[in-house]
Amino acid sequence: MHSYDFRSAATALAEAGRSFYERGWVLGTAGNFSAVLSREPLQLAITTSGLHKGELGAEDFLIVDESGNVLKGAGKPSAETLLHVAIAQSARAGAVLHTHSVWATLLSDLHAASGGFAIEGYEMLKGLAGVVTHEHTEWLPILENTQNYSLLAAEIASIIVSSPRIHGFLMRRHGLYTWGKDIFEARRHVEILEFLFEVVARQRLAAGG
Repeated sequence: MHSYDFRSAATALAEAGRSFYERGWVLGTAGNFSAVLSREPLQLAITTSGLHKGELGAEDFLIVDESGNVLKGAGKPSAETLLHVAIAQSARAGAVLHTHSVWATLLSDLHAASGGFAIEGYEMLKGLAGVVTHEHTEWLPILENTQNYSLLAAEIASIIVSSPRIHGFLMRRHGLYTWGKDIFEARRHVEILEFLFEVVARQRLAAGG
């Protein structure tokens, strides 16, 4: 796992946020991003809550501990900080990125009753860590959205432990969570998965639903 200092993590995450905004994946104040600064004890650099993601700078991040307590910075951390902690711990992720695209939101609702959906056969799947063939089948779990973040964090940890090969999940009518060994890999996963979501959703619409 890549080791970040706070400034370099905040700078890279802010750049990712601005890029995602330009692509329509984190409009307004939607989305949140984090990177692991240390494991023992666990400390994350994470977005300050309520900020426009297209205007993020390195100063718009906090350092929090595994309980979501602010160790450095002004403002409140994302309400979903405990979800980032759960992913960082259970997936041993170095970075966690959360987007709110139109396509992810639509698919999360359409497939919620099945608990998720599979994407297979696309060349772009090879952009996901460890995937070496387009014949790969990627399962995207869908979780019900809730404001009980402690409960949701436990559910996320359980899913990742039981399905360690997944690269992300969706929350219903909410958006994508994905991660990687570092910010670069997590950002690549956002780009790959958001591309695939749009392809799958457009294909379904073209087929008449």
